[in-house]
Amino acid sequence: MPGSHLRNISAASLIASLSIMGSPLFAQDTGSTDMSPLVGQINDGNWLAEDEAQSLLAEVYYQRAVYAYMTMLPALNVIGMRDGSQETFGEGYNVLPIWKDRMDSRAWVPTPNADVIYSMTYLDLKETGPLVVKAPPNVIGMFTDFFQRTITDVGAIGPDRARGGLYLLLPPGYEGHVPSSYMAFESSTYNVFLFFRTIMGQGDGEPDPAPAVETAEQTRIYPLWAEEKNIPAMEFPNASGQRLDMMYPTDMEYWTKLKEFVDYEPVEAITPELRGVLASIGIIKGQPFEPNDWQREALGKAVVDAPKMILASAQLGREDGRSKYYEDRQWERAWAAGTAEWMQESYLDLGARSRFFQYAYSSAPAMVMRTTGAGSKYPFTIRDADGDLLEGGQTYKLHLPADIPAALFWAVTAYNVTDGTMPETDQLLPSTNGYYDIPKNDDGSIDLYFGPEQPEGVEDAAFIKTVPGRNFVAVLRLYGAEDAFYDQTWKPDDLVKVEP
Repeated sequence: MPGSHLRNISAASLIASLSIMGSPLFAQDTGSTDMSPLVGQINDGNWLAEDEAQSLLAEVYYQRAVYAYMTMLPALNVIGMRDGSQETFGEGYNVLPIWKDRMDSRAWVPTPNADVIYSMTYLDLKETGPLVVKAPPNVIGMFTDFFQRTITDVGAIGPDRARGGLYLLLPPGYEGHVPSSYMAFESSTYNVFLFFRTIMGQGDGEPDPAPAVETAEQTRIYPLWAEEKNIPAMEFPNASGQRLDMMYPTDMEYWTKLKEFVDYEPVEAITPELRGVLASIGIIKGQPFEPNDWQREALGKAVVDAPKMILASAQLGREDGRSKYYEDRQWERAWAAGTAEWMQESYLDLGARSRFFQYAYSSAPAMVMRTTGAGSKYPFTIRDADGDLLEGGQTYKLHLPADIPAALFWAVTAYNVTDGTMPETDQLLPSTNGYYDIPKNDDGSIDLYFGPEQPEGVEDAAFIKTVPGRNFVAVLRLYGAEDAFYDQTWKPDDLVKVEP
């Protein structure tokens, strides 16, 4: 049952764990009739002792830092990607790194996809003004602002409908002329993330990246008002095969990078309420950020505790069960049956959003909408058929019934649970996909295996290597998901423990 792990905790232990600064969670009846309830609850109507007041103030600061960490994670996630990329490949609107030989576990990126060709770059509309992006045909992609709010999908779900075309990205508050001949979109941040995926071809029993690279290299980016003679040629560095750290910071740098971002972007890019949260920990646009010793200690504690809190919520599960794809399977959906903007019917799902950006990036409508033969779906599981957490020292079998409902292609990948990076072993691509010649059973179904050692008789293309002593997430990608997936007439089996 969803949330059953949490319900196994006694009410008494929960209340004890939620006591703050030695005060009980719920106020006690004072028995007094000559004072209002709050006067009776707080120190008989008197100011607090100095040390208690200081302790409570420090607790509030810490709690606000935790909340700031969780709500700002979408921005820090993509800032880490930008900084890691530009440190290695250089910066500039004409520099578009492409993983021409696929992305493998040497790239520290949240849930990278080894089974498509990635093209990713980071644009600065404050520096360049409006930018034109010529998108190639048949891209699966998007533009997002630096809170990873989708500006527009690109491709089959985007306005170009997979034909490609000229997109015009406008900076926040742009008041200049907008030519009618472009697909024009205004960003809420000066920084914009360009994320294109192109589909590999079918090689000799394995995928062929060359057609996808050729498509990606048709991308062109240039300022709207630039003269042709001043537009530099595109550069497409090969990002494959390199050690890349594109993760968000895990120390005090988290806050200093956040402060730089707040100073650079328009005030309106962040809601007044969240600006208030940031202000309460000393991050205010245009003002110095100079935390004192105890504040630095609280900020350091928050940057350690907050990701563990997010991880705990994913581990223990949701009481409402909205993340489960099926009644009889362990597979989950990252959006918990909400929208790509993390909206449930009546609220913004902060828990689902913070967990997503801890281990993934780039949420877009094409990932959530129930489009047949277009878009993409990403069922994932952290547990096996017995309900036990997946562990890299155990061998598992994943049975996929025949006729996998993916019009473009399907793939299965293993990831680290904490941050979505790939587990690094001598198998640098911990994934497999429908381009490989994977042996089929008599009924057309296939069996894939996860584990520390390849089982005897299992083909290379049917095996994904994991790390003993480390938990992992298994993700099934369906590009161009078809109606059998939505109708649940086709369902993947749960992972089952097997003897190696």
